[in-house]
Amino acid sequence: MSIRKYLSTAPLFNITRYESEEDFAQDCIAFEGAPKKHPYDPDKLLLIIKPFSSNTTFYEFRVKDIRHAENLPSIVTDAGSNLFMARIWIRRGSMGVKYEPFEVSDTIKFYHDSELLHQVFSERE
Repeated sequence: MSIRKYLSTAPLFNITRYESEEDFAQDCIAFEGAPKKHPYDPDKLLLIIKPFSSNTTFYEFRVKDIRHAENLPSIVTDAGSNLFMARIWIRRGSMGVKYEPFEVSDTIKFYHDSELLHQVFSERE
């Protein structure tokens, strides 16, 4: 499956809002980004960190590991479209997957170390 499919515009993942006085910092870790519905697994959520950056990273979490979600200010593009942002509190000890672009070579080079990836992403902008 292509990475473009993960990053394509799709309906937002609906998060149920509720008020709580519980302190989630004790047993959870907060992640901030744009939540998206997983393209083929309804039990998972994708969270895109810095969605309009050329160095976009995203996380995959199981929905059942989300303890709480908070609305953050939305991001508005130059074209006027609105992107919902949220802070997601994930239970400590849960398993997540981090997707990050890298250059395939003898030594793996991540975006911040790779001149090739900088060139590829700047050509797209």
